[in-house]
Amino acid sequence: MSETANDSLLREFFRPGTLLEDLPALFPLLQARDSLNAFIALFRGGDDEVMIRLLVLREIGGRGEKPTWSPQELRSHFAYIDEVKLQTVLLRLREKELLVWNSEASHYQISPHGRMALSALSVLLRFDGEDGGEIGYITSQLAAGQSLGKVADEDLQHLLSRLNELQDEFSRAVLSGSEHRIRKAEKKLNSVLNWVEKGTEIMKVVAADADLDPATHRVAQRIGQVQSRMLRMSSVFQRTLNQLESQKVHLGQSGLSSSDINSWLRTRNVDSLCALIGGSFAHPPRAGFVLGDIVVDVAEFELVDRIRAEAAEASLPPQQEAPQSAALPVEKLDLSVLNAFVGELNRLGEGASLEEAVPAEDFATTSYRLSLVSLLGDPESEALEGAVVDLARIPLSLQLSGGEVEVGRCGVARMSAGRLVKKTEILED
Repeated sequence: MSETANDSLLREFFRPGTLLEDLPALFPLLQARDSLNAFIALFRGGDDEVMIRLLVLREIGGRGEKPTWSPQELRSHFAYIDEVKLQTVLLRLREKELLVWNSEASHYQISPHGRMALSALSVLLRFDGEDGGEIGYITSQLAAGQSLGKVADEDLQHLLSRLNELQDEFSRAVLSGSEHRIRKAEKKLNSVLNWVEKGTEIMKVVAADADLDPATHRVAQRIGQVQSRMLRMSSVFQRTLNQLESQKVHLGQSGLSSSDINSWLRTRNVDSLCALIGGSFAHPPRAGFVLGDIVVDVAEFELVDRIRAEAAEASLPPQQEAPQSAALPVEKLDLSVLNAFVGELNRLGEGASLEEAVPAEDFATTSYRLSLVSLLGDPESEALEGAVVDLARIPLSLQLSGGEVEVGRCGVARMSAGRLVKKTEILED
């Protein structure tokens, strides 16, 4: 993918060294950049500018019999728009390749990307303001994909997410025990119920597709399960409302209940509610002195806790100098295993096999001694200072045969076969 100015600006949002093409969530957006530019051009700017662009583009694209427009036809059709403003809108739509100017025929027409943007916008407007419109919009996208044999996993995830949100909202309404919230949730459920039933039918067809990949198939199954639970919420709402109905308080023979009063009060504004309680509401004294345990609690707070909080020391400790590194405790290294191994190697004299010289005590000690053998004769180790230098200066060298040998002791079953040989023997060879 060629590097453009937009790509350079986009890379500034990511950490250095990040390959944009390797991000699974970003790569489809980069591929569809030409199509997305149509929406960017339409919706960039203020609300008024966006409205005029959408108005002009929808009117131009709404004539199916004759999709081309001459400049004279545009001026006549949009006579209610200031001509200078109209020309500015047409110029921007042409620059952003939403409109195409045919110089040979001298007319305008909608570009392919502009036509796609208008189609998506028309579907969105069809569901806007409709009860359960968001579920209907997503379900319609799934239905379109299913009819074409291309169900998008992203659309399934959107539907599953929205259904889980609605189910959580309905469950919270039931748990609240509020009749107002339950009736509001029931109304919303009734508005989306038709779409949920249609979505259930689509999910049955999608889940029965043998060519569907396992991940998408699992998402479709989870959607079907959530939809089944939502279809049962109507009975849950009704059962809960019946229980609340039995708990209502009726006001004498008036036929009114506490729910009627509650519903009526919700229709009043703040000023009318204040007028209703004017002169009938007072702050009674808190009778904390009536019960002995309350008196003790209040007295304990006033005499102990309040004074303790005021007297608490909340200041920072005085500053101190940082300790010197020389004064810090240093743990002394335990080199007893290394020193013992150096002594044994010095006593070998003519050398020995690895399975005789290395194993000792347990597996951990044997592994450590085997790692030390590789330092014999190491020129870099000889240039250092410390206990390792004594090991590196021992006149022995390691020779490995490439095979293995049985050991059977010190926690070691087998080890690499080899010998520790004096350096003089190597020179003679």
